[in-house]
Amino acid sequence: MVQHLFQQFLRWPLLLRILLIALSVNLLFGIFITFVEPKTFPTLFDGIWWAIITTSTVGYGDFSPTSLGGRIMAIALIFVGVGFISTYFITLAKDAVKTQSAYLEGKATYSGKGHIIIIGWNERSREVISQLMSFQQQCTIILIDESLKENPYKDYHVHFVKGTPFKDDVLRKANLSGASKVIITADQNKDETTADMSSVLTLLAIKGNMPTLYTVVEILTDEQIANAERAGADEIIQTNKQTSYVMMNSIVSQGMSKAILKLLNNLKGNNLRLLPVSTEWVNLSFEDVSILLLKNNILLLGIKRGENTDVNPPLHVKVELEDELLVIST
Repeated sequence: MVQHLFQQFLRWPLLLRILLIALSVNLLFGIFITFVEPKTFPTLFDGIWWAIITTSTVGYGDFSPTSLGGRIMAIALIFVGVGFISTYFITLAKDAVKTQSAYLEGKATYSGKGHIIIIGWNERSREVISQLMSFQQQCTIILIDESLKENPYKDYHVHFVKGTPFKDDVLRKANLSGASKVIITADQNKDETTADMSSVLTLLAIKGNMPTLYTVVEILTDEQIANAERAGADEIIQTNKQTSYVMMNSIVSQGMSKAILKLLNNLKGNNLRLLPVSTEWVNLSFEDVSILLLKNNILLLGIKRGENTDVNPPLHVKVELEDELLVIST
């Protein structure tokens, strides 16, 4: 029985074991000193108080043994107790530094819920994190990347996990099961095809663990769009195609890229959004709803009906209750 309890004790965290030993030493010496010198230490609390003050090296001097036996106990307490107390605080400091290093180097596991996971470190993910932090102050972001050596953010809202994103142990460190959304960005250190294959593989790993988790993936090549859809992507962003559209419009209409960039800058945060249809708007025309929204400085751009989004539809199109309105608000 004693051997079993000792083995269980050895499995406890080192910090807890040292603390219990130190407390036990103080308690025992505090009890013994009341028997050795009952006049100097009239109560049990006085003895324990003296033991703690002695091992902590504070030494108030309000209680001190006067007999030979009491002083021998004090010497033993100093040699034994101070050693354990010092070891406890050294171990405590060491664990604090180790924990801090683990968070900084991406080795710590996140245990919260409702967070957003962003995979890949690049200018796109940097901008997304910046926007999320300014738009949602209490939003916790988990950044997964295998190339970073340490967390680029010191803010506690950004938790860094270092590792290959399609590995289950890395996803568990990011607490995938508790996440609200996942954004997968293309790896800038790989060629486009390889980056897309890596993104699709990461998507498969995420959907394999959490099929219902809303996932947005960046795809660079047209050939991998179908694979991303098969893997279960909820949204696919084709950054190369969007960039080519801007470049083409700049060729046809000089200065268009500046106008588009200005428009995008005005869409930071939640200015561009999908607005649910209010019951009083049902069966009104696109034109009528647009006029109503303009009174509140909301610009109506289009209608999302199911999986299809119609931008600038005919003015006579009727709005249905199940629709969502694509709007820009101030």
